[in-house]
Amino acid sequence: MTIKRGLILGTTALVLTTVGVTGVVGHWSKSQAFFNESPKELVDEVWQIVDHNYVDGTFNQVDWQAVRKEYLSKTYNNKEEAYKAIRVMLKKLGDPYTRFMDPKEFKDMQIDTSGNLTGVGIQLAQDEKTKKLVVIAPIEDTPAAKAGIIAKDTIVKIDGKSTQGMDVNNAVQMIRGQEGTPVNLTIQRGDQLLDFPLKRARIEIRPVRYSYQKNPDLGAVGYIRLNQFSANAPQEMRDAMTALEKQNVNGYVLDLRSNPGGLLYASIDIARMWLDEGTIVSTVDRQGETERPKANHTAITNKPLVILVDGGSASASEILSGALQDNKRAMLVGTKTFGKGLVQSVRQLGDGSGMAVTIARYLTPAGHDIHHKGIMPDVEVKLTDTQRQALSRDRTKIATIDDPQYAQALATLKLEIAQKASNSGTGQ
Repeated sequence: MTIKRGLILGTTALVLTTVGVTGVVGHWSKSQAFFNESPKELVDEVWQIVDHNYVDGTFNQVDWQAVRKEYLSKTYNNKEEAYKAIRVMLKKLGDPYTRFMDPKEFKDMQIDTSGNLTGVGIQLAQDEKTKKLVVIAPIEDTPAAKAGIIAKDTIVKIDGKSTQGMDVNNAVQMIRGQEGTPVNLTIQRGDQLLDFPLKRARIEIRPVRYSYQKNPDLGAVGYIRLNQFSANAPQEMRDAMTALEKQNVNGYVLDLRSNPGGLLYASIDIARMWLDEGTIVSTVDRQGETERPKANHTAITNKPLVILVDGGSASASEILSGALQDNKRAMLVGTKTFGKGLVQSVRQLGDGSGMAVTIARYLTPAGHDIHHKGIMPDVEVKLTDTQRQALSRDRTKIATIDDPQYAQALATLKLEIAQKASNSGTGQ
């Protein structure tokens, strides 16, 4: 299987349908078939894509040939009837990441990936087991983040309407809206039910921001915050690292907290900036064919690195952190990552609609399948809800001594710098 530059990592990926940002793993391609004659052709087009590409050759123990016969024997009077049938058909796979999007939904998804949209700033997915709508991560400096919504929150109502049985597409359409208009989300967090009255805003996401920090124990430290693995993230990461290297920092903290994922190739490109040699990830399709992109001796720096992760670090974030952890290139600090290890291909269909189909799973270099399991940090630092909400309300505290996970990252980095100096001194 060739890893194409359009592969998207479903952050919790999807494709995680996103509300305000994307986080999926798949590749974009335009279908060869065209929707000229009848809605039935579209149904068959979707069936064929699944038949040829779906990661599970048993199709969730479903007789996929019988499914084709069943759905092509039906009569569809219009496109809407075909769309409804396709959604029911795909549900037989038991995979919320394989899904159909009508032309409007597909266009909205393409807008999401451009990074310019109006919303509240959350990435949303349907839990594979409970079917509940779960927040993957809030995007920083957005209405949702400022209000205190956090990763793993469950959305139970939108403007008073229950989300029970609601799919992600419908939820996204309800949450989106005109800039400046209100929307109320009712969140379940543990045993609590919380109401969040939000105002929709234009969301502009810069994938990378960085700063040079002076520390009394460490000297110069480079802090890099990566928000998502978008198309321009690799170049922005390269620019940040180059600038910090020119300032002679002693080590780095890379912040992947609440990063829901993005493009697969972006995670591979960025891994190569930190890792000089070694496997980055392996992707396995239903034939068992494996692709193992490797580092190519183009690392920008070999200075000590600590990565911050949490439950909102998903998909492409897990590929990067898993690659650097398994290759002993970085220490991970924070909490267990989300656990999204599937790859989706995003296809445009003949009538302007689209679909995402799970085509592969990915493993860390050491062969760990993190789907539903996540990656454990080397040093675990849990935040209380109070601490997390305080950081959400006042973003200026992030990456300061008031940020407990960052404080531990600095302590870990100090040990790594000392160890590297000791090894250099003994000629190792």
